[in-house]
Amino acid sequence: MSNILTNKIKLYTLNYHNIPQPARLKTREVKIGNLLIGNNHPLRVQTMTTTDTMDTMATVEQSIRCIEAGAELVRITAPSKKEAENLQNIKDELHKRGYNIPLVADIHFTPNAAEIAARIVEKVRVNPGNYVDKKKFEQIEYTDTEYAEEIERIRERFTPLVKICKEHGTAMRIGTNHGSLSDRIMSRYGDTANGMVESAMEFLRIARSEDYHNIILSMKSSNPIVMVEAYRLLAKTMQDEFGEIYPLHLGVTEAGDGEDGRIKSAIGIGTLLQDGIGDTIRVSLTEDPEFEIPVCVDLVKLNGQLDIKSESQKVANPETQKQVPNSKFPVPVVIADFMLAETIAHQDLQSIGYTYNEATDKWNIGDAAADFIYTSNKIIDFALPGTLKVLVDANAWNENLDTAKYFPLYQGSEVLNDNSTLTTQHSKLNFIALDVSKYVDDIIDATKDNSNVVYIIYSNENNGMQQCRAFAQELAAQKIHHPIIIAVESHHTSIDEQLIHFSQKAGALFLDNIGNGIWLMNDPLKLVNQQVSGRTYLPVKNNHQFLNNTSFSILQATRKRISKTEYISCPSCGRTLFELQETTAKIRNRTNHLKGLKIAIMGCIVNGPGEMADADFGYVGSGVGKITLYKGKEVVKKNIDSEVAVDELINLLKENNAWIDPPLN
Repeated sequence: MSNILTNKIKLYTLNYHNIPQPARLKTREVKIGNLLIGNNHPLRVQTMTTTDTMDTMATVEQSIRCIEAGAELVRITAPSKKEAENLQNIKDELHKRGYNIPLVADIHFTPNAAEIAARIVEKVRVNPGNYVDKKKFEQIEYTDTEYAEEIERIRERFTPLVKICKEHGTAMRIGTNHGSLSDRIMSRYGDTANGMVESAMEFLRIARSEDYHNIILSMKSSNPIVMVEAYRLLAKTMQDEFGEIYPLHLGVTEAGDGEDGRIKSAIGIGTLLQDGIGDTIRVSLTEDPEFEIPVCVDLVKLNGQLDIKSESQKVANPETQKQVPNSKFPVPVVIADFMLAETIAHQDLQSIGYTYNEATDKWNIGDAAADFIYTSNKIIDFALPGTLKVLVDANAWNENLDTAKYFPLYQGSEVLNDNSTLTTQHSKLNFIALDVSKYVDDIIDATKDNSNVVYIIYSNENNGMQQCRAFAQELAAQKIHHPIIIAVESHHTSIDEQLIHFSQKAGALFLDNIGNGIWLMNDPLKLVNQQVSGRTYLPVKNNHQFLNNTSFSILQATRKRISKTEYISCPSCGRTLFELQETTAKIRNRTNHLKGLKIAIMGCIVNGPGEMADADFGYVGSGVGKITLYKGKEVVKKNIDSEVAVDELINLLKENNAWIDPPLN
């Protein structure tokens, strides 16, 4: 095989290393109070209160905490007329204390509340799926005439709000949610990104017909794949139909809490920001709202290098490429980085999913167990678990090693050198590390016909994700189908920042169906576990475990490899009917061993059957201290006392053969 890995005449030129610096998408300018969004203005950060809107002082105090954390807009729920009217008291108290930040009223089922709020606050948010339409999960076939009549009904009910907003200089967000598409949209477009876009476009067309343009749009989903596709499609649709694009508010709805919530949000929001899409962001965590702001700030900092293009530009392709199955890696593999480890013992592997029982001399392999361990030039001196393989530097690899376990890693330049490191090579897998920000065309040409090559690609440039994506697309165009491992190295000093960096860089590629594996690297000596300037960073007790968990969480969030239970948990607001954070922790504690199951935990009916989207089971607040349980979108148990509702959820799982007993410790 050594004759394959030799220098050859370059037959073609790859352009991945020449792609331009990404640019922010130029959008129409929108004014929200004294705040300008879109056009060439900075990315804006916002959040939403979780207090009862009728509790004026609690809402004011929480709003101030959010503002001081960095929020530039604060959204407050207004589920009925009385809450909408109380927005005036909240606004007056904030002004009295010297805070003039724009307020946003969150409206769902009550147009009358929206019309009141639009006269008070600087912006109203309406959800086209439930502002006029009602969702009963009914399949109705509409003729074109009937469909047009429905649009006219929407026009009659929505136009008064548009006129009020226009008169009072109030901005509006038309915010589509994946899980709350109306029966009418579902019947014609299905549960798709197309349906999400059309739901918003119907309302946008009505607003434009009234010459009202102070509008922002959003396409939220708890599934980052759907979310990214919908935003890309919306931008393209507006450009094609209107010749301009309205500002876009980015968010992954019901992302959850802790590391999972941050990872899922960073993948969805970060992917779009790297495409230059997005004018304002909110990270929806099941935590107090002020803790959302630092995550937003990290995303803005990481993507703040993007420049604004004033000229016309092409919108990112709304369709991702199809993934090419790879027989070598049927699912994406995870590489655990032990490059800096001085020694490696049995107990060290516990952090990457392998537990050793000394008494029986056997290994227990977890669902989130790494597939490869990179040791640099170290050879492990004990018998390894059956599924774990070792990656070593090429100069440390030789045929005397266990070739079923050990595989060589070449730096790109080594492939072209005529030296002893290439005289013997592995008969099945040879890994080649490529910095795709540099010229590596000759390396690709030298290895393109070798079916035993695996590329490990990385770039530390600001547009490194785009370079990796262009590299993979060029390989596909050349019909080179070698497996690709996505490698990301972070030098940030907090776990929060590293989570954002890893998630958006690697997650964006997996969302575009690029990558047969993931390898995350950092310098653990740079990490801090302390409170800095009032901000508490997520703790890290074991760096190898942190990197391994993050790798599997990224693969889970992009639906590439399922290794654990998935929770779709809303961020709480004034509509929430039970203690959401405490309940989420209880449910997670009882069910976190149910690999692949999706459980939604929703504070109220607004975030209930609709927002649960593709959850298998749902736990939804239906009244004060009362819970309704769902299987899919079907109600199965109503008005359960919250004190026993978690037990009833477990019983529901058992009744539907979705339960297995947790493993014994």
